[in-house]
Amino acid sequence: MTKRIVVTGIGATSAIGGTAPENWTNLLAGVSGGKSLAHEWVAELGLPVTFAAEASVRPEEVLARPVAKRLDPSSQFALIAAMEAWEDAGSPDVDPERLGVDFATGIGGVWTLLDAWDTLREKGPRRVMPMTVPMLMPNSAAGNLSLHFTARAFARTVASACASSTESLVNAYEHLQAGLADVVIAGGTESAIHPITIASFASMQALSRRNDDPATASRPYSVDRDGFVMGEGAAVLILETEEHAKARGAKIYAELVGGGVTADAYHITANAPEGAERAVKLALESAGRTPDDITHINAHATSTPVGDPNEYTALKNVIGDRVHEIPVSATKSATGHLLGGTGALEAIFAVLAIRDRIAPPTINITTQDPEIPLRVSRDAQALGDGPQLAISNSFGFGGHNAVVAFADYAG
Repeated sequence: MTKRIVVTGIGATSAIGGTAPENWTNLLAGVSGGKSLAHEWVAELGLPVTFAAEASVRPEEVLARPVAKRLDPSSQFALIAAMEAWEDAGSPDVDPERLGVDFATGIGGVWTLLDAWDTLREKGPRRVMPMTVPMLMPNSAAGNLSLHFTARAFARTVASACASSTESLVNAYEHLQAGLADVVIAGGTESAIHPITIASFASMQALSRRNDDPATASRPYSVDRDGFVMGEGAAVLILETEEHAKARGAKIYAELVGGGVTADAYHITANAPEGAERAVKLALESAGRTPDDITHINAHATSTPVGDPNEYTALKNVIGDRVHEIPVSATKSATGHLLGGTGALEAIFAVLAIRDRIAPPTINITTQDPEIPLRVSRDAQALGDGPQLAISNSFGFGGHNAVVAFADYAG
């Protein structure tokens, strides 16, 4: 029997806010998280890109020092977002063996790994921390959330580059449908604003070079877009079966009605529109909806010259000319690109767009690319009074594609 899966809690920390409500308020206000980096290593290493979208609230401002010391920054962000989401959901009373974790990261504990390498070279092996491996491993966030919330059903990790946390949401949906849990803590995290990642992405010409104007550097769909802006943070959704949520009287934000995951098998970094197209189709099929039902799209839209038009091609192939009538938001223009954490954050924005019936703005567009004639929300747009269906897209290096679909909840 098909179960209804609902969203009962949300939590987020990013460059535009330390909580989910702050993120939403600042997103609607057109706030940009892009800023020049103040770290000494930027100048010391001569980095070609000197800005990013660092989290506005640092983990040490939220977590107790003994807790923070045992976690890589990526896991710190994950715990902060998860604690907020759990409280927002009313701290569900759930059997630990019916509580699961589906979590994601694109890179994992890069700060821990490279700090340990520096320590080894400069001070020798005896000074390398015993907690190094538990802190750097990609499943560290999922494992630590399982420990913190006593989640014993499962604690699974996805590492599918920039599609990671959207894929984790699809996994959570499927695990709940399969009866493996009643409640799932789902989402993703990333803290990879590090010299090596900046240098590497810059070397492949994926990052914007607007060092003189970081606040407007992320320009999805703009004719003068020149790459994405590195972001960081985490986002978490508490998902549960409708039966469980209603039994405990939980508030319900929206319904997660379906998801699709595909692989391109095309190129390790370049994406193929066909894979994204199939992911959108699968999401709609699993939701029992048609392209005509879509009322809002939160696009992957990273502000890269090739990626943005490829996503448009995929959407047009699925939706047809009606795609030009649907309000589209490209929220990385404000938050930067959280890599493995970005899909969960954008899923939250899709949920809140449904709740408030507002498509959030896409900032920083100078002139919209005529080759991408989408109805991009340059300012916040009303979504209307009818039934809502929002999709959120994520595509990653390795040819990973993931799409989730949310609908307004009618009990």
